[in-house]
Amino acid sequence: MTLIVGQVMTSEVVEAHREMSFKDVARLLDRYRISGLPVVDDDDKVVGVISETDLLRLQANRSGGGRLRHRLLPSLRRALPWPRRPERTAGRVTTAAAGGVRATTVEQLMSTPAITVHPEQRVADAARVMERHRVERLPVVDEEDRLIGIATRRDLLRVFLRADEEIRREVADDVFGRALSLPPQAVTVSVGDGVVTLEGRLERRGDIPEAIRLTWRVDGVVGVMNSLTFRVDDTRPAEPASAL
Repeated sequence: MTLIVGQVMTSEVVEAHREMSFKDVARLLDRYRISGLPVVDDDDKVVGVISETDLLRLQANRSGGGRLRHRLLPSLRRALPWPRRPERTAGRVTTAAAGGVRATTVEQLMSTPAITVHPEQRVADAARVMERHRVERLPVVDEEDRLIGIATRRDLLRVFLRADEEIRREVADDVFGRALSLPPQAVTVSVGDGVVTLEGRLERRGDIPEAIRLTWRVDGVVGVMNSLTFRVDDTRPAEPASAL
């Protein structure tokens, strides 16, 4: 079974609103021991994200760095590069960076637009979105862009907690049984610590890359060891018939 975001996301979300103050957000981050919050409007639609990085950047700009780190809440004491000028990251910009260092509300501090995902998206796809945009969390929204959950890096890593036997059954049944239409005895699938070993003989050599590709797509797989052989090499061009 391929896991989707809706199966691993956190449904009880701590959220922020545009009018909240710097201190309100800092208190929430400290109380719930989290590093960021989605920002929603009056209709629960996600309009941005605010993180401890946004707060630290504002404080750094205000104080010029200095001994700020020792005055922050414990949850905000992170070793971060202190930007000397507004910076864009993966197409997003904080309103505070665009408007100076006088920002005091969430609307002025938040990063926008928010990068979001839908609950029916595959966990692997969400992980790629997270890596591409270099974000730590993804608000999960419904078809009307209303907040229904949040997916963090820790949530997405749950796919690697799948039992080896569960992974083995999915590879054997879904990859070789359904996708490649092979009988159960054709291929031996074994799994150890998420590493799948494939042994057996396929009819055509061209099926081996497809088998490996589909095996990699199974949630929880961290490696594939290929020991498959073939009966017919269908990758070589056919030899021309000899003239009589």
